[in-house]
Amino acid sequence: MPLDHDAIRKAYPEAITIDDGTGAFDKDNKSISLDQSKIDAARVTLDAEAAAVKYKTDRTTDGST
Repeated sequence: MPLDHDAIRKAYPEAITIDDGTGAFDKDNKSISLDQSKIDAARVTLDAEAAAVKYKTDRTTDGST
């Protein structure tokens, strides 16, 4: 199962390398123990931030090309 790289980076800013097969690692190449609840919370935050940007964009553009 692929990891949610964006949410991991949000939840663990010290994560330099993220690999779907081996996990996340810091700048010293030490493994970071991932907590799924932290990743899930980060995903909620990222989704809310994206929705806010989309709402603002939708409100400030008329959508015509």
